[in-house]
Amino acid sequence: MEAWSPNVCSQDFLQERSFLMWVKSVLDASGCSMLAPLQTGAARFSSYLLSRARKVLGSHLFSPCGVPEFCSISTRKLAAHGFGASMAAMVSFPPQRYHYFLVLDFEATCDKPQIHPQEIIEFPILKLNGRTMEIESTFHMYVQPVVHPQLTPFCTELTGIIQAMVDGQPSLQQVLERVDEWMAKEGLLDPNVKSIFVTCGDWDLKVMLPGQCQYLGLPVADYFKQWINLKKAYSFAMGCWPKNGLLDMNKGLSLQHIGRPHSGIDDCKNIANIMKTLAYRGFIFKQTSKPF
Repeated sequence: MEAWSPNVCSQDFLQERSFLMWVKSVLDASGCSMLAPLQTGAARFSSYLLSRARKVLGSHLFSPCGVPEFCSISTRKLAAHGFGASMAAMVSFPPQRYHYFLVLDFEATCDKPQIHPQEIIEFPILKLNGRTMEIESTFHMYVQPVVHPQLTPFCTELTGIIQAMVDGQPSLQQVLERVDEWMAKEGLLDPNVKSIFVTCGDWDLKVMLPGQCQYLGLPVADYFKQWINLKKAYSFAMGCWPKNGLLDMNKGLSLQHIGRPHSGIDDCKNIANIMKTLAYRGFIFKQTSKPF
């Protein structure tokens, strides 16, 4: 059970966040080509926030074409009216506590009613640079299930993974060995390099991996024993709990969903995108898991 699960977001908080992101888009806009979308976007916000924007930025905010000095002038005006810290957080990343974030999202055998034991069938990891929040490297393998080797129709419909994608693939033990080799190759086993896994929930590394490893008699590497639950990080940053996971987080941040839901690699890309957006807003990611 998650520690804190408020059902309703603070609308004023989210409105202010969205407003600041929109103001940044105005500052980044160049010339007339951005006028229509900016004017359309303005309709989303309360009259109070728009009035505040007009007072701070003047008529330039809604004029057909800004002057070349608009961006720097507007930035100075925003800073002078209490927006400085928020805008700075959106323009540059604050220092994170980790050199790298390792975004992970398993897909596993499943059915209705649920089968036991579940087995990992997709094992993706994205290496996210903690300074730039850009993806630097990808590990992605499919895994051959052994207890229930035949995927159910429900599993294929949910994940998009068909039987041919797992038949003849390495076992979980072999994939874990490949992960360790990849970690070493990427410099992630260097004791001077700080990295941590990031998942959408606690299930992947608290339940799924240790449970299957216990069933198979396999050790769990120490680097899998601490992680950041993105749902908790999002709730700390945004003031609401994302009940529907990635869908709610993308919606709350006005982000387009990438790829197919319940595709492990696509879910990783969405997690990385959400993390980058939160980092732009000044959020510092911290470990959420408790020590084993």
